[in-house]
Amino acid sequence: LNDMKRKTITIAVSTMLVTFLVLASTLAYTTMLGNSIISNAKSRLASLINDEISTVKIGTQTWCAKNLDVSTYRNGDTILQVQDALVWSQLKTGAWCYYQNKTENGVIYGKLYNWYAVSDSRGIAPTGFHVASDAEWTTLTKYLGGGAADKLKETGTIHWKNTSLFTTNSSAFSALPGGCQISSGQFAGICYQGYWWTSTEDNTNNSWSRWLDYKSGDVYRISPIDKRSGFSVRCIKD
Repeated sequence: LNDMKRKTITIAVSTMLVTFLVLASTLAYTTMLGNSIISNAKSRLASLINDEISTVKIGTQTWCAKNLDVSTYRNGDTILQVQDALVWSQLKTGAWCYYQNKTENGVIYGKLYNWYAVSDSRGIAPTGFHVASDAEWTTLTKYLGGGAADKLKETGTIHWKNTSLFTTNSSAFSALPGGCQISSGQFAGICYQGYWWTSTEDNTNNSWSRWLDYKSGDVYRISPIDKRSGFSVRCIKD
């Protein structure tokens, strides 16, 4: 009788062990399959996004035709959306917002990013593109020559407060006055100015940028600009 009990216990334990091994193997396979599906989905999404990118050729450069409007890094990681002014002013990591936190502004002008998002090693630009550097912006304005801003700005007054008779958008860059979020977290400049980050750092706290004003035909190269500021971003083809 004792031998029968021992055999019964042994069989039960063996059955439990086999069941556990099967479950563990199934779980591992499911996890691997899930990771593969997620990875493929991210890759497919990136491919679809790249297929839909509109570009414009200006001189030897190929620029994106619109401001950047992504909410994830190139690897699929989420870029933090921040709507609180105090939180924004204290950030040292990548973030984005809509002007005045209104989605309808994003539809027109794209997102505003701090420079920490621009410089993040995961990449904010779509595959095959990068955030334009200070030198690449200089190449653009030198190619366009005098009155470069008028050749970059969208014509008319649908979005700009006003434009001059010299505003032609002959480059097809279609620059818009998306304004900015200053480092303190306050918004300023929509309809009057457009601000764009470059990928070029000036010093520990500041980076180079470009600024277009509704009253001027010049493209302003400006620094120091606090990296916590929220500016538009234009990408350029690798």
